[in-house]
Amino acid sequence: MTAGGRSHRSRPLKWFTGCLVTTLLGGVTATGQQTDQLQQQLQQLKQQYDATTHDLEQRIAALEQQIKDEKEAEQKTKENTVSAAELAAEKATQSVLGQSDQVGAKYQGQLASEPTYDLLRESDTKIAKLQEQVGTFEFHGYFRSGYGLNSEGGQQVAFQAPGAGAKYRLGNEAETYAELIFVNNWVNPEHNSDKAWIKSEFMVEANTTNSGNYANFANGIGNDQFRFREAFVQVGNVLEFQPNAKFWAGERYYRRQHIDIDDFYPLDMSGYGGGVEDIDLRIGKMSVAFLSGARPDIVTQNGYLAKSNIDVRIYDLKGPAGLWAGWFNYATSKGGTTPNGTVIRTTDGYAFGLRHQRLEWHGGYHAFSIQYGTGAASNFSTSIVDPTPFINSSKRLLITEHLLFQANDKFAIMPIFVYQRTKDGDPQPDWNQWVSFGARPEYFFTKHISLALEGGFDHSHSRGQYDGWLRKVTIAPQIGAGNKFFSRPVLRAFLTYASWSDGFRGLVGGTPYLNRTSGLTYGVQAEHWW
Repeated sequence: MTAGGRSHRSRPLKWFTGCLVTTLLGGVTATGQQTDQLQQQLQQLKQQYDATTHDLEQRIAALEQQIKDEKEAEQKTKENTVSAAELAAEKATQSVLGQSDQVGAKYQGQLASEPTYDLLRESDTKIAKLQEQVGTFEFHGYFRSGYGLNSEGGQQVAFQAPGAGAKYRLGNEAETYAELIFVNNWVNPEHNSDKAWIKSEFMVEANTTNSGNYANFANGIGNDQFRFREAFVQVGNVLEFQPNAKFWAGERYYRRQHIDIDDFYPLDMSGYGGGVEDIDLRIGKMSVAFLSGARPDIVTQNGYLAKSNIDVRIYDLKGPAGLWAGWFNYATSKGGTTPNGTVIRTTDGYAFGLRHQRLEWHGGYHAFSIQYGTGAASNFSTSIVDPTPFINSSKRLLITEHLLFQANDKFAIMPIFVYQRTKDGDPQPDWNQWVSFGARPEYFFTKHISLALEGGFDHSHSRGQYDGWLRKVTIAPQIGAGNKFFSRPVLRAFLTYASWSDGFRGLVGGTPYLNRTSGLTYGVQAEHWW
């Protein structure tokens, strides 16, 4: 029983052992088969890679040969063209001279020449260089030109109150005037932020009296005038800790403030010098400049009478209702003795101002400024006023406000206000005063046709010299580039009427209105800036 029991118990064990061995052997066999399949796939991929590579190399070689053949054919065409041109020239010479052999032998080697194809290649290079220069060159400018008559039949005259710093300009400009600005970007023309840039700029100003298309009159009366108003170099992005700072030196219009409809500059420190602009203060920006001017008509033992200015400005300060800016200037002028013995005092002075701007305000903007100056700095300019013994006591207060309102494409208006009080330092005369206010509304019938109306009022007073008012109104139909207040270019016809008080009799309108208190002019004008 025992033996038989063992035999029965061993049968399941043998069966289990046999199954396990079979399974293991089957797995090994399956693994071996899978490895063989992978080897086959790898071999197929290698063969496909070799075939594809060989095919691509053949295609590349074929394309290179095709390009080479086309270049050779193009060169042969050019050479054949050159040869044909030379042959035609030779035949033409033969037909004219009839002795080409003698001429060729006689002058062979005496005239310098080079292959025509080289000339063509040189021209291509020059054209490429010219295109590169065009990409770095900028041309900007402004001009106004036209012609008008006065009601007496003579040439147009302008109406401006004595003592006023400006006049209302629509239909009241009797000259041709232009500013032509040439800029070249020498380094980094795109002004990329990762490297420095350098540019130069100069401006030619042209001013004519509309006396003749080519004015060359005796004694220079009415002749055209040309001046350099700008000639400077500007460099930017040279300081890593101040990448936006711009250094400059030369002659330039320097950060001028402008009111358009009366062409008035409340602050104009244009002149000669140098400085740095757009220094980042985190709360705003700052600029510092040294600016100067001279009077070659006034000579002392020191040379031409000169005036030096240190101009400091802080701007783009974000505050209530817009952007704020502050300005300070210190001016000094060394005196001396002129050849005729006149003693000119050494003078100095300071000036400061505050400016507020609201940009993109109802389709336009709003600007307000207040300035005060004393002594040599009282004229808010680099120019030198006529020196007097009282110049150190001179003073000026100037308040301006102007805005542009254009809420839609049909109507726009710019109103302005100016108040100025000046004192030349003389203890006897009183303050001089100029008050001005006016506006230019424009109505746009279409995108290109509009009607402008400008009215202005000026009152000025200087004790013992003049005291009165001037009113001026102009109507001007216009054809322009668009339906915005500053859309230019524009063509306009105008009719201007002005009247003034008896206190200005003989001081307004020139010869045609010497003994009158009103005047009228009419004409046409073009104006453009770009």
